Amino acid sequence: QVQLVESGGGLVQAGGSLRLSCAASGHTFSTRNMGWFRQAPGKERELIATWINLNTYYPDSVKGRFTITRDSVKNTIYLQMDSLKPEDTAIYYCAARQDGTTTYNFWGQGTQVTVSS
Repeated sequence: QVQLVESGGGLVQAGGSLRLSCAASGHTFSTRNMGWFRQAPGKERELIATWINLNTYYPDSVKGRFTITRDSVKNTIYLQMDSLKPEDTAIYYCAARQDGTTTYNFWGQGTQVTVSS
């Protein structure tokens, strides 16, 4: 049974930093097939960090502030979030997909990130 467990969320002031972790177990996919999404109240879930063809991908909203890394030995990915803004407030989800697919079928429970102004 696949399990993705996020940790590291919390409350931070604008301009601050947080580091999220996501540990995977019971899986057959590579950590390069994992990524981070977020969903703010009233908004759709959006992809904010992943690897595409071994290159990192970030939307413009977080590019230059967020960094995704992975530790294949620990089956864990991380999201370093710097220069946080109030608009980064959301539930952050770790997700994974099987090799050769583009759909993320496995999801963590989510961790709340709140950025105060």
